[in-house]
Amino acid sequence: MSHLSGRPRVWALSSLAALFLVLTLTFGASWLHQPVQAKTSPGIPALSTAVAHDGSAAMLPASGSFAPVVKQVAPAVVSITVSKVEKVSQRNMPIPFFGPEGFGAPFGGPPSGEDTERRRQGAGSGVIVSNDGYIVTNHHVIDGADKISVHLSDQRTLDAKLVGTDAKTDIAVLRIEAQNLPVLPFGNSDNVEIGDIVLAVGNPFGIGQTVTMGIVGATGRGNLGIEDYEDFIQTDAAINPGNSGGALVNARGELIGINTAILARGGGGNQGVGFAVPVNLAHHVMTQLVDTGRVARGFLGVGIQDLDPKMAKAFDLKDAHGAVVRSVQPDGPAAVAGLKQGDVIVGMNGESFRDSRELRLSVATQEPGSTVKLAAIRDGAERTFAVKLDEFPEDGAEPEHASSTGSEPRGLSVDELTPAIAQQLNLPGGTQGVVVVNVKSGSAADEAGLRRGDLIREIARHAVTNVAEYGQRMGEAGDSVLLLVQRGDNPFFIVLETQ
Repeated sequence: MSHLSGRPRVWALSSLAALFLVLTLTFGASWLHQPVQAKTSPGIPALSTAVAHDGSAAMLPASGSFAPVVKQVAPAVVSITVSKVEKVSQRNMPIPFFGPEGFGAPFGGPPSGEDTERRRQGAGSGVIVSNDGYIVTNHHVIDGADKISVHLSDQRTLDAKLVGTDAKTDIAVLRIEAQNLPVLPFGNSDNVEIGDIVLAVGNPFGIGQTVTMGIVGATGRGNLGIEDYEDFIQTDAAINPGNSGGALVNARGELIGINTAILARGGGGNQGVGFAVPVNLAHHVMTQLVDTGRVARGFLGVGIQDLDPKMAKAFDLKDAHGAVVRSVQPDGPAAVAGLKQGDVIVGMNGESFRDSRELRLSVATQEPGSTVKLAAIRDGAERTFAVKLDEFPEDGAEPEHASSTGSEPRGLSVDELTPAIAQQLNLPGGTQGVVVVNVKSGSAADEAGLRRGDLIREIARHAVTNVAEYGQRMGEAGDSVLLLVQRGDNPFFIVLETQ
């Protein structure tokens, strides 16, 4: 659900090429182009303001070796060991191939069927970001741990305290009791360009600190389903299980990202596609965690979806950049400011957006209570709305973020929305529209994702209250028509085209 505002140990997503997206495992063998407003903290240094496009960040050193950079970076990257006690039912616990005594389960164990406790261990990486002991890592590295140990480059092992964690961006901050620690300086991830040389430093597979080199393959990667707020730097520098929480640095030894995930075919090993949380986003999160122990995000109070070329044409837009407002929370910040369903938000505070993901990211990084200026297109004209943001609710209760899909309009039957059907569909009182009662298998409507029980509320931005109006509006429609559909309490726009 997502009115505007990033885990299990393994994540997998299917794709056209049967690729699998896998978080860099730690348990086992091992933003956007609008700059984040830098906020200072007593414990976290400010972001660099240097522009890294003078060529020094993308060229090999004159010596042909990155050894001097590695010597600068390596001491500030740590290995992290975590453990937790879990209760395991003997009924469901598999018998190990080899127990402590050599074969089978150990003698004298609990009787079959009783619960027992076992300690689960894992390993990951982290980056020292202040000389008095603050360390940034991934949320999934320390999630659920009851003991966290940090192994320093000088061979010391120290217990760490969890300062705060944010699952939505997969960022966590730890603290160890130490002074005068080596620190990795912050770069500016807004300055990262495709083709820049980068180094990944971490503890893959728990074998010890390792450095790999690659280039930036993409920036602003999102919609991967790993986190709620995604704006990844993609790199082909080898990242493997155990690298989670480690450093992605530029050729000047500046931290530009926190290594988080890999893309792999089936297994969990490196396939040349790795992802890192940009340091600007990580800095925004870690500063709040150090200052308050939690992350407060701006909340706009709208449900949004992406545009595609068909939908842009239906809205009479020049291009498919921006985010369609598909629902407005009553009495929420956007509603108070005058935004309406069907508006297309194209910019904020003078910065344009490519899609709804960028808008969500930018709103989320604004302070609750701040006022932002949104540029939105309504009926072909651009308007400006001053919106005072609320704080994103803890439960995240808001309509789900959805991507648009193109489709054809034929192959469906509708019926009147009676009180009985409205009650069956759990629709609020006063809801109007026509109900989809049948979708022909294999039809364009079927391929578009329309389902039995969907409610069609608008056709070509005109409200539909009965079957007669539905027939009239569909008859007047040309080759494509914009529909507002509601499924449960989740409204969304869809463009239907004739077959």
